[in-house]
Amino acid sequence: MTICYFTATGNCLYVARRIGGDLRSIPQLMRQEEIVIEDDAVGIVAPVYAVEMPMMVKSFLEKAKITTDYFFFIYTYGMGYAEGFTHVAVAAERAGLPLCYINAVQMVDNYIPYFDMREQIDTLPAKDVEGQVGKIVKDIRERKILKPQVTETNLREMEKWTRNHAAKILKKDTALGYTVNENCVRCGICVRVCPANNITLTEDGVRFSDHCEVCYACLHNCPQHAIHMPVEAGQTQFRNEHVSLQDIIRANE
Repeated sequence: MTICYFTATGNCLYVARRIGGDLRSIPQLMRQEEIVIEDDAVGIVAPVYAVEMPMMVKSFLEKAKITTDYFFFIYTYGMGYAEGFTHVAVAAERAGLPLCYINAVQMVDNYIPYFDMREQIDTLPAKDVEGQVGKIVKDIRERKILKPQVTETNLREMEKWTRNHAAKILKKDTALGYTVNENCVRCGICVRVCPANNITLTEDGVRFSDHCEVCYACLHNCPQHAIHMPVEAGQTQFRNEHVSLQDIIRANE
């Protein structure tokens, strides 16, 4: 079994590890000229961003040549995933993949313009992450079939959510609005955790470019808490407790 994952603060890497198999980082795979994956089961673990999958994950599905009899997709989310399942069904059909199973795990939502990370972390016990993941692991081992129902209504709702939410949030130039305060020691961690190679370190400091994935890996993983957005709901950073900074670097560098 092969699992391709996209992670910024560790939630998806943790879920991918719990499912098991050959784990492969999507940012690393996207740097290859050709992506060919053949296995009896192939899955993707990715976060919900503005009620759909990350931009890079969509590009991955368009680029990769995946051959499998059992394709599955697992989302991690905080508040909700709305028409996220429909996005996956449409993308899988376009890629010629047999979407056999789809599910989602509610965890911490790292969307800091809206959520206070301290409050999000405090809600984890009630979410029973281990119970959610355990059920999904069992389902996949048993090759359970769980497909989303896609109707004309679903497609219309997907388009509406994309227009009203994703289009306003998932912008490649988002990081150009970030600020770096005097805490910065130019350690370069932000450069190394960025999955999109969107950050450079110069003699003048940290510089952002215009191909951001809006994943917030740089904000949450900065050791000095020096990178900020114009609007933040709280001052607490987040990384999954089972995932180290070096894990994020290895996945995205």
